[in-house]
This record gives sequence, C-alpha cells and structure tokens, in this order.
Amino acid sequence: MKVTRRDVVGGAGVLAFQAIAGSARAETDMNSVPFAATAPTHVSKVGIKARDADQLAKYYSEVVGLRELSRKGQTIILGAGEMPLLEIEQAAAIRADDPHSAGLYHTAFLLPRRVDLARWARRAIDQRTPIVGASDHIVSEAIYLTDPEGNGIEIYADRPHENWKWNGSSVEMGTAALDVGNLLGELKPDTAEWNGAPDGAMVGHLHLRVGNAGDAEAWWHRELGMQTVAGFGGSAVFLSTGGYHHHVAANSWQSKGAGKRDNDRSGLAWAEFVSSDARDEREIVDPWGNVMRIVPAKA
Repeated sequence: MKVTRRDVVGGAGVLAFQAIAGSARAETDMNSVPFAATAPTHVSKVGIKARDADQLAKYYSEVVGLRELSRKGQTIILGAGEMPLLEIEQAAAIRADDPHSAGLYHTAFLLPRRVDLARWARRAIDQRTPIVGASDHIVSEAIYLTDPEGNGIEIYADRPHENWKWNGSSVEMGTAALDVGNLLGELKPDTAEWNGAPDGAMVGHLHLRVGNAGDAEAWWHRELGMQTVAGFGGSAVFLSTGGYHHHVAANSWQSKGAGKRDNDRSGLAWAEFVSSDARDEREIVDPWGNVMRIVPAKA
C-alpha cells in the first residue's frame, strides 16, 4: 500500500480544481446502496462538540450537502434524506480542538454513486469551495475539506467493490492525484445539478487520531471484531468488517504518544456503529477517550 501522510490528508493548503484535463477511462456506475452499509458492523453517525453549532450546521448544510432534520435542546441533527448522519452539540465554553491530541481525523461521507461525487465537485468548483486535497485511492475517489472548527471531512465515492484487489486479507489501496477531468466526465447535459446529499449517502468510515496505531488495531480487533485490511509503517491502520476497504482508520501522524483527549475540547463527542452482533446498546471508550456507541442492527 503506497500511502504517505501527505497523500492521505490530501495535501496541505487550499487547492482549486484547475487541472481538470485527464485521459478518460471507463467507469461503471456504483450501486445505489453503498457496499459499506452491508457489512456486519459499520458506522451510522458521528457526534461533534462545537463552539458554534449554528455555524457548523450551516457549513455542513451549504458545503457538504447535509440537511437539518431536527433540533433537540442544544443539538442540531443533520442527515441525508431522512437518515441522521451527524449530530452537532453546542458547547460554547469548550476549548478549540488540539490537532496533536487524540480525536477526530476526519468523518468520511460516502456518496452512493460516482456521478454524485461529480455533481458535488462541479458545485465546489463553481462555488470556489476551499479544499485540502483530492485523491484517487484505487478503491475510491475522495475530496478532503476542513470545517470551520478544524474537523476533517472526506467526501468520497467507492469504485465497484467487485473490482477491488485483495491479497489474502489485505486490500490494495494507494494514493494518486484525483483525475478531476475524468470525474467531471460523469456529468452529461441532462445530469441534474447537485442538490444536497442524496438518499443512500452515509458515513462510510471514521478516521481517528490516536497515540499508537498498534494499540488501536488491537483494541478494534478485541472490542468490535474488526479485521485489519491495510497498514502504513506502524503509524496507521485500516480496519473493516464484511470485506469493505475500511470502516475505521487510526493514525498517529500528528498525535504520536498522545494520552486521553481532554473532555473540554471541541471535536469528536462520539461515533455510533450498527452491529449485527449487538443485542443491546452499549458504549465503549478506546484508550484515548474516543467514545463509541454500539447499537443493534434493525431486523
């Protein structure tokens, strides 16, 4: 797996989609129901503590394409269609997130089809949306952002899972520059413009900052039965269930040796996983204080 820290982040600074020319290659449409959601255990939603919940909700609505579904007290719930994906909790007294501590690296929003990512990219170009990277990971194509409070975001679409290459239990992933021109080639004259995250969009994976990737790997194996599908030099690990390329990633690129995260910081509050093995709802906490809620899969 040829990955670097810079590649996975997608590069530093603001990038404009300017170099959009590229050789065309055939791509098939992806199924409308993401393969990630068929796995025995997968991410369902993420909770974030915010210093300004209204500002963040506006960003996730206008830029990411989520829509506000409801409000409960100081919490704003956003999602795609009627599916809640993100809960933003107002906590004005907290300190800003420390990027060198444990916590959220990025929340990855998976779109059902490649054309959905193309629609989003076209709008991002038109709106001159600041991004921090755009990558082809072989199994997927991804665009990276940072929200106004420093939380990482990935917006991506998977390539057909039937075409992923496996070497035993390891999936072939990598990073190259996203061929934006080829992606935009999905858009035809009669293709509808981006109008928000479509039905079927989901949180495809959760990427965490941890103090030690090996310890994180062991914890996810033990607590949720995740299987390792890729690693990078002992500083990052990628895990999944059901043959997905990854539902969870954990790295120590910025947070090597970090202890438990401070509760009075903005950023990750919790992440929720649906599990077919779960009988009751429960809450578990990783060695760095990252809270995971486990809920049974609906029959």
